[in-house]
Amino acid sequence: MPLALLALAIGAFGIGTTEFVIMGLLPDVAADFGVSVPTAGFLVTGYALGVMFGAPLMTVLGTKISRKNMLMLLMGLFIVGNVVSAVAPSFSVMLIGRVVASLAHGAFFGIGSVVAAELVAPEKKAGAISMMFTGLTVANVVGVPLGTFVGQSAGWRVTFFLVAALGLLGLLGIAKLVPDVPKAQGVRLRHEVAAFKNVQVLLAMAMTVLGFGGVFAAITYIAPMMTDVTGYAQSSVTWLLVLFGLGMVTGNLIGGRFADRKLMPLLFTALGGLAVVLALFTVGAQNKVTAAVAVFLIGALGFATVPPLQKRVLDHAHGAPTLASAVNIGAFNLGNALSAWLGGIVIAAGFGYTSPNWVGASLAVGALLLAVVSSLLERRERPVTASDVVAGSPGSTAPAAPPARPTPAQQPAPAHH
Repeated sequence: MPLALLALAIGAFGIGTTEFVIMGLLPDVAADFGVSVPTAGFLVTGYALGVMFGAPLMTVLGTKISRKNMLMLLMGLFIVGNVVSAVAPSFSVMLIGRVVASLAHGAFFGIGSVVAAELVAPEKKAGAISMMFTGLTVANVVGVPLGTFVGQSAGWRVTFFLVAALGLLGLLGIAKLVPDVPKAQGVRLRHEVAAFKNVQVLLAMAMTVLGFGGVFAAITYIAPMMTDVTGYAQSSVTWLLVLFGLGMVTGNLIGGRFADRKLMPLLFTALGGLAVVLALFTVGAQNKVTAAVAVFLIGALGFATVPPLQKRVLDHAHGAPTLASAVNIGAFNLGNALSAWLGGIVIAAGFGYTSPNWVGASLAVGALLLAVVSSLLERRERPVTASDVVAGSPGSTAPAAPPARPTPAQQPAPAHH
């Protein structure tokens, strides 16, 4: 794998850290600005909305320049947003800083996925995409716990300064290591938009929303579930989240390894396994050991779908993949927001803190059904191979080649029906 992927992974590490570290610092930020914790929660919601809307917006704005320059501009925007958050004199200014930083998120991963795939041979595309996303998953194991510890010890503003420094390191790495890949010739915005007419692209994005929605239906409410139902101490929640992050790293590496060879079987296995684990987690949450195992498996099975789904979007949006790739990153955040909302509804309805697991299992089943539909459509559209034509195999989409026309001497007498 080329060193340029390391630069992309460093940028992904910084982005992953700033996205999730705020969750552990909300009480400190709320106290500093004199607002309630639910109000401080808008720093999470605002970031997610910024990713959703910023992904297509920034990608469209970047169609006029090379992908390397666009990646550098995005990292610059990320740095500015985190510095604004770090020095914010009021809550509203910090919210602006969070939104500015979030605008870089979707487009960075979208364009970065395209660049990573172009840096390697075709049969290694998913592995390259996985390598970049490793930065995001490792952020949940190292960056988020460390950033939370630093924020609680030295002040949350120090955390955001450190995240901005990570962004600067990623920017320098991209400038030094990523080759100046020009944008595809002849590709216009209308070509990028036209990719959304492909039903396979839309199905992959829908799988992203539902599949990752299944993950975050449970993880969003992991703290009250683990403390009130399982009986863990509040201090143990951080290490449970580290366990979830380790699962994400494992799943991402597995997804990258097998997506280039067994993409659809991998999706069937990961989504089916995720649905089963989430359903069993409703009962398993009563026990500390099974709960910890479930948290790891949810992270592993959920993130095993990321490289194959991102590769699937790139494959079916061939020729103009940048916008579709970025929008698919926004789809992850849409899944997060949707599942958190649905999970909150069932908790408020009195079904308990484990009820979001059933929501997650249902979403994962929905993603699995879409994967089956996508596979069936793909088989129907499969081009006929030479062996199909010669053998006239029943699996071919066209009849076998007709026999040669007989000569007049061979012409049989006409039959009467």
